[in-house]
Amino acid sequence: MAQQVATEPSPRFEGPAGGTRPPLRRGQQRDIYGALDLGTNNCRLLIARPSDGGFTVLDAFSRIVRLGEGLSTSGKLTQGSMDRAVDALAVCADKLRRRHVTLARSVATEALRRAVNGRDFAARVKRETGIALEIIAPQEEARLAVLGCHKLLEPGDGPALIFDIGGGSTELVLVEPGEPHPRIRAWWSAPWGVVSLTESEGREAIEGKDRVLAYARMRERVHRSFAHFVEMLPDKLENVRLLGTSGTVTTLASVHLALPAYDRRLIDGLHVSVGDMRKISAMIAEMDFEQRSGLPCIGAERADMVVAGCAILEAILDIWPAETLGIADRGIREGILRSLMARDGYQL
Repeated sequence: MAQQVATEPSPRFEGPAGGTRPPLRRGQQRDIYGALDLGTNNCRLLIARPSDGGFTVLDAFSRIVRLGEGLSTSGKLTQGSMDRAVDALAVCADKLRRRHVTLARSVATEALRRAVNGRDFAARVKRETGIALEIIAPQEEARLAVLGCHKLLEPGDGPALIFDIGGGSTELVLVEPGEPHPRIRAWWSAPWGVVSLTESEGREAIEGKDRVLAYARMRERVHRSFAHFVEMLPDKLENVRLLGTSGTVTTLASVHLALPAYDRRLIDGLHVSVGDMRKISAMIAEMDFEQRSGLPCIGAERADMVVAGCAILEAILDIWPAETLGIADRGIREGILRSLMARDGYQL
């Protein structure tokens, strides 16, 4: 069932080679921080330095590695998926060293939580790259996502729902106004992300002549998984706000704007009507693989997973009566950076 978020756990601090170290002293103006998020589908890194009221990004990296490919059926990470992830993490380790990062936190989420060989893989990563992966709990994943993107919430005194559609799970976080950041009232981690939901339905069904029916089944499957969280929502919902952080929402927002190529400056902080997002989701669900691949901001790399993302998004829209959806191209990595910098006394 849905749970209240526990107090903040103690993160693992790393130097550039992954070794444990204590927090730095306040006032070290040349501190450089790293945040690495290894998800079920993507490997992402941000390196930044504190600046007035925030931070300046010095380097970034993102690669689709599909670490959770086949996990829903086998219960373990495949050799190919692990090799792809290690290759990406080696690039991250090199960037951490070259940028002389003084403090970093590297987290892994649903794929390593679920896989029977998840901890063995984390040990391999430490041996081969020096990066010490911390397998975080769903509530910590939700907390970091909120910390990283809440500044993009529309102003208001009503409740807000912040969600993160991942590769292996989707985090829903109910928040209310608070300072310096929103208070978390409840959270929920559903076992459906773009990888796990795609594999549960099967690519043949998603691409077949009855793909619209397959889409409806996926949407209903996700909706059922939200049932306990719905019980935690207030009876009367007024002045509600909605904010999404994930590749799904940024991709659909790019389609909405008909961008010829992805542009973060146009997407991060954008607000789109819920009606328009539903129309785009329905349109994509009706397309075949080639048609989806032809959309510039989807392409062949995302075309097979985006339908599941649309189904998850629509299931969220079904339970939260917002009129607009806020789009965040930020999340866990930014939450890690803000958390680390705040511990060192920086005012963000």
